[in-house]
Amino acid sequence: MENENQAIPTRGAEIKAIYLEFLDRHITAVVSGEVDDFMEINQIADHLCVSHKHLTDTIQRETGNHPCYHYDLKIIDTAKELLLETNKSVAEIARILTYDPSNFTKFFKKFVGFTPGQFRKRC
Repeated sequence: MENENQAIPTRGAEIKAIYLEFLDRHITAVVSGEVDDFMEINQIADHLCVSHKHLTDTIQRETGNHPCYHYDLKIIDTAKELLLETNKSVAEIARILTYDPSNFTKFFKKFVGFTPGQFRKRC
């Protein structure tokens, strides 16, 4: 007999987990060059066999944040990893992450509070 205290995941929790796992795999594929560009949220929803609205509503309800917020944070985490674990220039990291270098610096600073170069020096 199964443990009665074992929680049964809700469909929303399942969609959240699948979405976050998909983002990890997709960002890795972009960084490795396997995929040329980041997918849009509607493309991800199609890939996950849910509507864009359902994905957005579910992630918002489950986490309190829009799916783009999680996407951006995972890209930032990847950028931090590349900044700290490689000798690649900020411009090269920006291009790997499919950003124009100046836009990447603005994007990074918005989330981290420092430019990529400042972040690298501080850490």
